[in-house]
Amino acid sequence: MPKKPALYSAVIVRIFTNHYTKGKDAFDFDRNEIETVAGELNLRLPKNFGDLIYSYRYRKAFPPEIVETETEGRQWIILPAGRAKYRFKLAKLTQIVPRDNLIATKIPDATPQIIAVWAKTDEQALLARVRYNRLIDIFLGITTYSLQNHLRTTVKNMGQIEIDEIYVGVNKSGQQFVIPVQAKIGKDKLAVIQTSQDLGYCAEKYPNLTPRAISAQFMQNKVIALFELTLEDDEVKIVEERHYCLVPGKSIDDEDLQDYANR
Repeated sequence: MPKKPALYSAVIVRIFTNHYTKGKDAFDFDRNEIETVAGELNLRLPKNFGDLIYSYRYRKAFPPEIVETETEGRQWIILPAGRAKYRFKLAKLTQIVPRDNLIATKIPDATPQIIAVWAKTDEQALLARVRYNRLIDIFLGITTYSLQNHLRTTVKNMGQIEIDEIYVGVNKSGQQFVIPVQAKIGKDKLAVIQTSQDLGYCAEKYPNLTPRAISAQFMQNKVIALFELTLEDDEVKIVEERHYCLVPGKSIDDEDLQDYANR
């Protein structure tokens, strides 16, 4: 049997070619088609064959046979289209990548030592540092509280979604917020689908709260990049980007404090 990357590639290309014709910019398919196509190709999928869709939605680039049908400034994405249904869509190319030339603000590291010792470099470790250092509060300028992490739920017309962590918050005027946070490490990049599903979840489950979608990403030298994102015409837009560096309190000197006071 072919290894997983080749297996996934063969299946997703067959599904794509079963539906795509030149000039088409969107089409739907069912989850069951994954099994059907695998059978036609005499391939045995892993038990969690839903990982195939997850991989191409968030981690993997599409095979060349799919990429070559993209047009300038647009790329294929896979959107949820209801329970066990998905939609291939040719969307505007959007990359949420931290800027190299943005200054990092030093923040006294409040991460508990036992967490710092045992935390890894995965999404949960990133979320823990954001949470213990109240970086969402600092970034948005409001008081926030972690409500739930690793949320798996369903949204109407989207099907099953995952959100790394949900915060709720309040400002000095009493306005309340719901804040979905997605964490990215390594080569993982935020996809348009994540912001779309996050905001869709907020609108359905918390219609009276103001949504503010956040992406957190590890950078080099222990810097954490935070983005506030919004969605306009199926395109992710950056509302604000800031970088924070967690350091021992004593390493923030008078010059740093004066600099921050003058910003």
